[in-house]
Amino acid sequence: MIELDDVLAARDRVADVARHTPLDYSHTFSDLTGADVHLKLECFQRTGSFKIRGATNRIRTLSDAEQAAGVVTASAGNHAQGVALAASRSGVDSKVVMPEAAPISKIKATKSYGAEVVLHGVDYDEAQAHAHELEEQEGRTYVHAFDDEYIMAGQGTLGLEIVDDLPDLDTVVVPIGGGGLISGIATAVKAHDPDVRVVGVQAEGASTVARSLDKGGPQSVDSVDTIADGIAVRRVGERTFPVIRKRVDEVVTVSDDEIATALVLLLERGKTLVEGAGATPLAAVLEDTFDYEEGETIVPALCGGNIDLNLLTTVIMRGLVDQGRYVKVRTVLKDRPGSLNDLLDVVADERVNIYAIQHDRTNRDIAMNATEVELDLETRGPEHVDGLLDRIREEGFEVTVLNGPRPQN
Repeated sequence: MIELDDVLAARDRVADVARHTPLDYSHTFSDLTGADVHLKLECFQRTGSFKIRGATNRIRTLSDAEQAAGVVTASAGNHAQGVALAASRSGVDSKVVMPEAAPISKIKATKSYGAEVVLHGVDYDEAQAHAHELEEQEGRTYVHAFDDEYIMAGQGTLGLEIVDDLPDLDTVVVPIGGGGLISGIATAVKAHDPDVRVVGVQAEGASTVARSLDKGGPQSVDSVDTIADGIAVRRVGERTFPVIRKRVDEVVTVSDDEIATALVLLLERGKTLVEGAGATPLAAVLEDTFDYEEGETIVPALCGGNIDLNLLTTVIMRGLVDQGRYVKVRTVLKDRPGSLNDLLDVVADERVNIYAIQHDRTNRDIAMNATEVELDLETRGPEHVDGLLDRIREEGFEVTVLNGPRPQN
């Protein structure tokens, strides 16, 4: 069980590498939630995530012999970059095993920081197993992504920054994958004030902690499925779990749709780019997944900003759909001159922008004298979508929504 002294010692070791990242009050998200929301912008950290903190602390505690033998680790991307840079800064050779489907941006970044990258396995757990094989074969020290006291203590330096910058906070909201970050932050903030609430957030497709708390020990899932690849872990750590059980007040989950909505809002309203894992704390606040009071001072820890551009495109579109900003509809028209124009007149009258049209006479599920039309539309929100659909139906068209906004709370 790590304690405050471990985190304080880590702060001295990582001070010349890890940046003290901003803690910014957000008018936007305070207005949206009624809380007093301050965003911990760890997405601005060197390498784009908090992982440089724990990796630096671990590598700087290695013996001379261990440093000479080099290190090996497994990671979906952020820990990989943290280990690569921390090792390079200490003159230590590093080898990183990443899942075969790891984002190309993270693979390139890891190589650029000086590590040798090995692609192996379908997810973090398979990559980790191969990394342990290399540990045995090559005599390297394995630097765990989360289940290590030095890693936890290093991540806890983020918690020290939060309480230094905002001593009177009420609640801190932290993503959970394997548990290294929340273990460190909870240790730091609870030592500052035991009444500060620590809320952990997992993605629904990688939720192990609630089940582990119910069972009294770390539990595994067979697979994980979430856009938040940074917390897509099958099992919470053996060392992190006792810290979570003792110092974390509540653990909640958010869906990928909710994560996408938070990410889009951060990008559009906060001018801040985060990855899926980094958006989960704000998603939990926006979706009221835990109870908080009007004016409560809440700090969502936006833990990383390394999102793959291909995934970002998909997430943005999903987020726009969920907000009612983009909708796809289908209708069937009589195949005669002017029918499509009649439909488009309705769309224009409702001030809806047409992104794309697909016009298909070959669908065998419609009559020979009909044509199927799909419209991709840019709209202004759920009420605008509902008004458009009502107007289309009033004009005699049958319309089906192929994708549309999430039901509002």
